[in-house]
Amino acid sequence: MKIVFMGTPEFAIPSLKKIIESKHEAVLVVSAPDKERGRGRHISFTPVKEFALKNNLEVLTPTSLNDEKFIARLKAVNADLFVVVAFRILPKEVHTIPKSGSFNLHGSLLPKYRGAAPIQWSIINGEKETGVTTFFLEDKVDTGNIILQQKIEVTDEDDLGTVYEKLMNLGADLVIETIDNIETGSIQLKTQDESIACPAPKITKDICKINWNLAAEKIHNLVRGLSPYPAAFFEHEGKNYKVYKSCIDKSVKTFSDKAGVLSTTKTEIFVQTQSGVLQLLELQPEGRKRMTAEEFLRGYNF
Repeated sequence: MKIVFMGTPEFAIPSLKKIIESKHEAVLVVSAPDKERGRGRHISFTPVKEFALKNNLEVLTPTSLNDEKFIARLKAVNADLFVVVAFRILPKEVHTIPKSGSFNLHGSLLPKYRGAAPIQWSIINGEKETGVTTFFLEDKVDTGNIILQQKIEVTDEDDLGTVYEKLMNLGADLVIETIDNIETGSIQLKTQDESIACPAPKITKDICKINWNLAAEKIHNLVRGLSPYPAAFFEHEGKNYKVYKSCIDKSVKTFSDKAGVLSTTKTEIFVQTQSGVLQLLELQPEGRKRMTAEEFLRGYNF
């Protein structure tokens, strides 16, 4: 099949790579516009654009998805299918162009966690399993008929970084399987069950701020769901401290009746929460590098 691939971040690269290596043909790649970065204001490409150019693929980076020249080019390549992985919301005029439709790879088991941050919210909410879904695009975001799904277990040691990588690679395999099934007509569509739908909104700074008046388990899940980026944080004496890794040691007894109280040994940092004690294993003081609790306590104290 002739494919137009649309994606922006690193998460989309394995899917594009699988398409290039398959019997199918990536005839065009669409990604987000280039950006100026750093003090020198150097132009930088998105990860997908950079990968596509290295593989000699034509890349479009439209500012507007309703641009007439952009739409005309999409029509001109005469693709059979549009494949979307971590891109933008496509207008109807775009996603209805190919004869076999357009499908999206989403980082959750839809209809759970519709929105911009499905992987983060699945961990923050303490889910024991998550996965990837391919579905046909419709006008309303993340609501189209499901083509395929694949599940993975979320362990207590997993964080955003590890789950992201697992789903990135699992999703690439699911993308190829989906394309093959569409080509052969062997798909069995499943409508989404609206009764179990839940949102996964964009992560904001307010969401990242730790509230010690929550239970230790909830805070631990927040830390996991935001590590390594953007990272949960707390304020202490006017400075911010990012937390990348934590644990709940049930052998450590409650040491204060007030949430947010810190306690340290020579190598360990503990915080009293509303219910239980949370141990901080890796953190980053404002303006400094990420470090273990032991490294932190060599030069800092609370």
